[in-house]
Amino acid sequence: MPTNHALLPERIQKLVNALSSGVYERENTIRLCLLAALSGESVFLLGPPGIAKSYIAKRLIKAFDNSSFFEYLMTRFSTPEEVFGPLSIQELKDNGKYVRLTEGYLPTADVVFLDEIWKAGPAILNTLLTVVNERVFRNGSEVLPVPMRLLVAASNELPEADSGLDALYDRMLVRVFVNRIQEKGNFKRLIVGEQGDTDAEIGADIAIKAQEYQLWQRQIDLVSLSDEVFEKIYALKRLLEREAEDGGHPFPAEELYISDRRWKKAVRLLKASAFFNGRNEVNPVDLLLLQECLWHSPESRSVVNAVMRQFAKQVCFNQQEALAVATDANDDVKELAEQVIDTLGHDVGTEVSMRKEKYLVDLSKARRYSVNSSHNLIKLVMLDSNPSVSEKEKGDSRWVYVDASEFEKKIKNGACDVYGYVNKNPNLCMLKFDVTGDLELMIKDIANRPVAVAIAGIDDDDAETFNAWQVTTEAAIAKVDDAKHMIRVARMQLNAALPHNFANSDLLELLANSITDAEEALQKQTAKFEKDAFRIRMLNEYFA
Repeated sequence: MPTNHALLPERIQKLVNALSSGVYERENTIRLCLLAALSGESVFLLGPPGIAKSYIAKRLIKAFDNSSFFEYLMTRFSTPEEVFGPLSIQELKDNGKYVRLTEGYLPTADVVFLDEIWKAGPAILNTLLTVVNERVFRNGSEVLPVPMRLLVAASNELPEADSGLDALYDRMLVRVFVNRIQEKGNFKRLIVGEQGDTDAEIGADIAIKAQEYQLWQRQIDLVSLSDEVFEKIYALKRLLEREAEDGGHPFPAEELYISDRRWKKAVRLLKASAFFNGRNEVNPVDLLLLQECLWHSPESRSVVNAVMRQFAKQVCFNQQEALAVATDANDDVKELAEQVIDTLGHDVGTEVSMRKEKYLVDLSKARRYSVNSSHNLIKLVMLDSNPSVSEKEKGDSRWVYVDASEFEKKIKNGACDVYGYVNKNPNLCMLKFDVTGDLELMIKDIANRPVAVAIAGIDDDDAETFNAWQVTTEAAIAKVDDAKHMIRVARMQLNAALPHNFANSDLLELLANSITDAEEALQKQTAKFEKDAFRIRMLNEYFA
């Protein structure tokens, strides 16, 4: 794309800083207003009187080089002449034409601020709708282009229901609730007069020229919206629609209705955000801006904000999906691990000797092994992860070797100690065995917890089942790899979008923290999974 993206974000940030200088707790509002101006959209500021709404609008004119500003406070007595210019008496006398003198009025202004907009009459608002919608003003028989880059409308109320103003209100894409100053230090600086510069100083190097503004409008439309980002927008749309269908809100469901036109205009705002952040593709972080585009009233704003927080924490970077994929894989392997124990765990028989019941382990089919000078050893494979079965062998124990004759003799009485070898360690150590009430053979780990075992040569004779387990395990491992990849991509995409010139800082922090939380949750979730999966994957080698 022709614009130098490497320099544009820094320039926009300088512009935001200059416009925000000396204005307390209004930087986010100024950022959003500037983005709306840069993309040719309108802004509605909702809030009580005396909170610098007009001051913000006047500041924004400074962002544009050689630009004009029009400001008007609406009342129910306001006339079109006061907004669009008086009638030319001379033109009416000489030529009988109904023409307005528009110089210095709204039709010739670059930035327009209309306070208490809903108090205006239908004649003004209907004409304004045409100006906003088509960027033209019909002056007599002429259709004049309107240079307006930004309309900032403000009020301490919303348009009344059934007032016919829905069409105009819907075209005010960015909606910001401007509150009183909240932070104590800022409030003190305000009332004692430490307000800094009353006028923003914008350097010629960062002020926006008319020619480049027009160029940017064409370039914004070239920014791409990937299928992946579209799916996230659609997911947000469905979340809001479900809230509207829920019907449990103290306001009409229509207040959560979002027109197709609003969605389309909002997507162009996202493209503008990407463009002025130096990117040629919309990033999921840009979607946070939708929080200020989708509410209708203060009540619906609370719902939209809650949905956006849910979206940022769970959906924006596939955090919820990644954890769900990992959970699914974890459940698969957990179920498979239980199946392995149920299938391979050695069941002990019983016999009666001298009127006393004894345990019987038939080792006639068990494979024999040799370690050092010891022969006639059998191999018992651990079927579950464990910290170790011997203090002398740290780490997960996979198998043990014990003397067949000694083991067969001692296990008859149930719990017993038998010397043997752990894994590939050639040093003898004491091992503890036991038999459960369900006649299952167990070995005790160093925490004295029972671990099911199978005997090589006896319990591993079903090759087809082993192969099926391997297939299931590999599929589960692939799922976890996918989940990890999704979180890595999320981290990369987030980093690629930072710093962000327009996103709400609180939402941005929530989003960043959610990715960190997902990373940690995934790590905890897969800790035992990886041990169980590895054990099942290596069963053939363990029984060899």
